[in-house]
Amino acid sequence: MASKLLHHFQRTGKTYWREIIAVLFLLVGIFFFRSERRELHSLQHHIATANAAWVWLGVSVTLVYIFLQSGMYVTSFTAISTRLPWSHAIELFLKRNFLSVFLPAGGISSLAYSPTSIRREGLTKMQVHQASGIYAFVGLLTIFVVGVPVLIYSFFQSENITQIGEGLLGLSLILAAVYLIFRSFQRKGKLYHWVGKKFPKFIPAVDELFSADVSTRYFVFTVLLSLGVECCGILHIFIAAKALGLPASLAASAIAYIISVLLMSVSPFLRGLGAVELSMVYVLTLYGYSPVNALAITILYRLFEFWLPLVAGFFSYLWHGRHIFARVFPAFLVFALGIINILSVITPPIAVRLKLLHEFIPLNSIYATNVMVLLIGMILLVTAAFLIRGQRNAWILAMILAVLSLFGHLFKALDYEEAILAASVIIVLLLSVKQYRLKTSSQLLQLGVKTTALIFLAVIIFGFIGFYFIDKRHLGIEFSWRQSLLFACRNFLLINDTGIKPLTRFGHEFIWMAHLLGFMAWSFLVFTLVKPYFHGKHQVISSRQRAHELVERFGDSPVDHFKTYRDKLLYFSDKFEAFVAYRIANGFAIVLEEPVCADDFKIPVLQEFDRHCHKMSLKTAFYRVDETGISYFNYLKKRKLLIGQEAVLELDKFTLEGREKKSLRNALNSLQKKGFTTSVCSAPLSKELTAELKKVSDEWLRHYEKKEIVFSQGLFDEKEIAHQDVIVLRDETGSVKAFLNIIPDFAPEECTYDLIRKKADAPGGCMDALIIEMVKYAKEKKLKWLNLGLVPMAGIEQPENTAERLIRYAYDKIKRFRHYTGLREFKEKYATTWVNKYLVYENDFDLIQLPAALNKAMQLSSR
Repeated sequence: MASKLLHHFQRTGKTYWREIIAVLFLLVGIFFFRSERRELHSLQHHIATANAAWVWLGVSVTLVYIFLQSGMYVTSFTAISTRLPWSHAIELFLKRNFLSVFLPAGGISSLAYSPTSIRREGLTKMQVHQASGIYAFVGLLTIFVVGVPVLIYSFFQSENITQIGEGLLGLSLILAAVYLIFRSFQRKGKLYHWVGKKFPKFIPAVDELFSADVSTRYFVFTVLLSLGVECCGILHIFIAAKALGLPASLAASAIAYIISVLLMSVSPFLRGLGAVELSMVYVLTLYGYSPVNALAITILYRLFEFWLPLVAGFFSYLWHGRHIFARVFPAFLVFALGIINILSVITPPIAVRLKLLHEFIPLNSIYATNVMVLLIGMILLVTAAFLIRGQRNAWILAMILAVLSLFGHLFKALDYEEAILAASVIIVLLLSVKQYRLKTSSQLLQLGVKTTALIFLAVIIFGFIGFYFIDKRHLGIEFSWRQSLLFACRNFLLINDTGIKPLTRFGHEFIWMAHLLGFMAWSFLVFTLVKPYFHGKHQVISSRQRAHELVERFGDSPVDHFKTYRDKLLYFSDKFEAFVAYRIANGFAIVLEEPVCADDFKIPVLQEFDRHCHKMSLKTAFYRVDETGISYFNYLKKRKLLIGQEAVLELDKFTLEGREKKSLRNALNSLQKKGFTTSVCSAPLSKELTAELKKVSDEWLRHYEKKEIVFSQGLFDEKEIAHQDVIVLRDETGSVKAFLNIIPDFAPEECTYDLIRKKADAPGGCMDALIIEMVKYAKEKKLKWLNLGLVPMAGIEQPENTAERLIRYAYDKIKRFRHYTGLREFKEKYATTWVNKYLVYENDFDLIQLPAALNKAMQLSSR
């Protein structure tokens, strides 16, 4: 094993430094929480004995502290003539503060982090670095400004505290060094020229970083806010002493605070873990506090200054995934309640509670309640799965079952623990009601109720006849007609009455059959309550013609041609001349791009389509949305995910001349020498040529193990391709070896193609020959652009969220997606512009289900 690993490292040459650092951070995090466990445990005791009014005052000062820190970011960005909203500044501080605990030199290294909200504001990395530099410098500067008077005061008081002097001396040297470095780089001094000689590639970035014109006014505002931060820290120590009923001293608070901040500033990691507490206890004991009281003040101070902002930062990360949590957590609780219901019935009850309950409720009723709770538990397990899908009736059913569980647990054995869980489920369901919008088909619901009623009637009749006429030797009872009707109903409700004891095999089979019929009826009713709407798939043919006309009028995209294909469902607006092309898959209405209509009507049409889909129990997703169309979806507060880039060639800029095109010229010359030729075949195509193209297509599908996919592209259709221009590559015998078909492109002055396929024995460079011939074709048509199609997963240089980071990783590392890299390299030979394409969706939870839904929408068999 060791030799294999060594061979792998030698072969790849990788040091795996990212993985090693990741493990290091993980170990540091574990070490941090393990080291702080005593402090965390002791917080409870000290808070319990502290004065509540002073504690809440300390919490209020913490809020002011967070506000001032966030304000420093706002004014730092304003100082370089950029704008950062307060809400984003608060998020930036909380998240950076959280990261700084775990990163080495966290106070500095955490400044490199920028949350998604900052990147969405359109701020460049350099602007973020410039503002962060101001923030960091001012933070150190105000420690020095506050520390100097504190140091002078401590000397006058003759306190034996040398740490402040040493710390401030070190801090002053750091500030001086930072200032001198800044001036040298800004004025292009000796240090700047030395860096230019040793590291010339860094000079452009350095020039940009130090080119900022810093506003003196807002720099001063940043300093004032930072001084307010230092005052909050001193107040926290003062308030901590007051809260614990101890004498408070501003002098002691100021000196202890300055020492703690100095230690946190120079700490390599974990924000001065251990050293802060030790130094603060030492300083406070010099002012007459006992070691125990000094430690108590330190712990409460750390709660205000350290733990509360840390927890707030943790929740700011959780808030990003709130949509997934809001959908998953209620379903998890409902599933857990189902399990608890079942376990509660099959485990013996507490005898004392059962005896007490028996005084008020008959034994038969208690037994019946047990059966009801068991049945509810089984139904809850099924309902949880439909809750995740966001179905409204699943929420209603879960609410009813949770209420029944609440009373059921109380009436079967006074199981108040399980009843508390049921009550918690009810509260969570009420809070998350807006997450469940998908409705059930009223037609299917009526069918389910009617069918259940018929089955109920059938079981009643079956049970009545069975119990009334069954021989006494099978069940040991001679049933009257009233008893027969009563027992038939009880069996349908799955209540296993203790009064009936089957004596024969037939008796057991009869009771089992009655229960089975009842269970099937209830199962079907549950299914009809939560099953989504059945969607119609047939549309009038004239609708296609209407869609064609709208595409001709309003089309502006290279894929508009596919919006009228037979695989699409068409939604026409009731108010505007507009339609939406979509397919239904796994509970989603997946739309190809945007509505086809005038730009002014796109937002109201999207709103209209959303309402239509909600009525149909469908969530919406929009595939291959252009960068220019994102503004419509931003207005509707939808989310976006970059899924790839479309390659576009500006025809006037393309030439085969130059060194960079030498390999392309050589490939084309090689094909020409071997007798291969390219030509344009204008529509209509002959049957012979169409048949030959089909052979090429079939061989391409078979040899490269491909399948026809639809939705955003076409498939080989002999009838359709016969009416399109095609470009073919023929060998010296005239046999077609490769082809591409030219399709209508509704983008202004642009052309594009759909299928580009070749035979297994086609020569290298054949695809390039087809593209070059199409360039000539487009130039002859006086067009300006050639659209080369989408490269999935490409172009994600700066991922904005976890999903984009996963796509980037898969594109770079996973072998299955390696062919996308090759596709990118092929199109880069021609593309002059790359256009971002997005998947637009409703909430983060949809991203878990959308890959399967998109895959289904692109398959021929999805309808």
